[in-house]
Amino acid sequence: MTQLADAPGPAERQRLMPRGSWDWHIPTPFSQGWRVDNLLFVGGQLSADEHGNVLGEGDIEVQTRNVFDAVTRVLAEGGATWRDVVKMNTYYVCEEKGDAVREFWEKMTQVRLQYLPTPGPAGTAVRVAGLMYDGFLIEVEAIAVIGSGSITATS
Repeated sequence: MTQLADAPGPAERQRLMPRGSWDWHIPTPFSQGWRVDNLLFVGGQLSADEHGNVLGEGDIEVQTRNVFDAVTRVLAEGGATWRDVVKMNTYYVCEEKGDAVREFWEKMTQVRLQYLPTPGPAGTAVRVAGLMYDGFLIEVEAIAVIGSGSITATS
């Protein structure tokens, strides 16, 4: 097999496990995030204490703030900020109907907007029947390109 002269070497990989983040109650190999060269992948973050217990049960505003704080910690551990986030997926549990769904969404979004820069990342939000355990209302994962925060939007 021929190797190209300009082929890059192996990627630099760093496991991200910020102090104070929740951990599985059973041994698992999962990580809070990974930095691979200038890419940072934040695994799904929940509103949980260090032992995985739900914080802010029934309160989407409290849980959203806790989740975004957890994402912030993983980003910081890898040398990134919210300005570097280029993709964000949000999964949320809302059993309400009609106007109550809109009110739930607005409460969640008002907190999210306190963290997201303008322009914000590409985003997806998926309403789900449930998350890992009962009581969790929101889970967020993100991808960041470290050093991309100075890019401006074109119209």
